[in-house]
Amino acid sequence: MVDVHSSEIRSKNMRAIKAKDTTPELLVRKNLFKRGFRYRLHKQGLPGKPDIVLPKYKLVIFVNGCFWHGHDCSLFKLPKTNTAFWKEKINKTKERDHNSYYLLRKHGWKVFVIWECVTKTTNVLDAKIEKLSMSIKSM
Repeated sequence: MVDVHSSEIRSKNMRAIKAKDTTPELLVRKNLFKRGFRYRLHKQGLPGKPDIVLPKYKLVIFVNGCFWHGHDCSLFKLPKTNTAFWKEKINKTKERDHNSYYLLRKHGWKVFVIWECVTKTTNVLDAKIEKLSMSIKSM
């Protein structure tokens, strides 16, 4: 399918996508706060600058966008134009993610990833946060 936007408009749209305070991230934060967890955001100095940090439990949460991090779900579709560029970009992101997770675990942090697709359904997100909550409380 041919892109419905000109390259200038597509470029403008892509630049406008936020890296912090995204809707999925806000949903996760709200759910954690509701359960009594207090956290820090985007902590500098930690590998990968995790979205949510619970220092008390030495746990970090990454809220990953399915497209940008190449999740194998219905929300990820590789663009039909400039495919080589996007494959390389997404593969580098995946590699950087794995490296960050490894370094965090090496330094004693527990790493938890919540995908954007999980946040699309309230009860699925609640179940995921409940599972996380139970594992935190058992620490």
